[in-house]
Amino acid sequence: MKAFKTDMEHYGAGGALVKRENASPVTGGTIVYFGVEDCAVEESRIEASGGQVIKPKMSIGEFGFVCVCMDTEGNLFGLSSMI
Repeated sequence: MKAFKTDMEHYGAGGALVKRENASPVTGGTIVYFGVEDCAVEESRIEASGGQVIKPKMSIGEFGFVCVCMDTEGNLFGLSSMI
């Protein structure tokens, strides 16, 4: 289990990642995006950690940039940044 603290003084959301028995990877459902300083920097760490970059950093206009990745268990997740 990995918990993400919530700082009520700043924008953002807290939460947790929990490993469940009998759960399988999901590639066709909801994608959770993690806010990062620069998604290109974090994206560069994905393959070295055993994951895969599915869609490299791309602009979403005034809302910044995103990329979509797959973890070592086959789950999709996204990264989002303003730079």
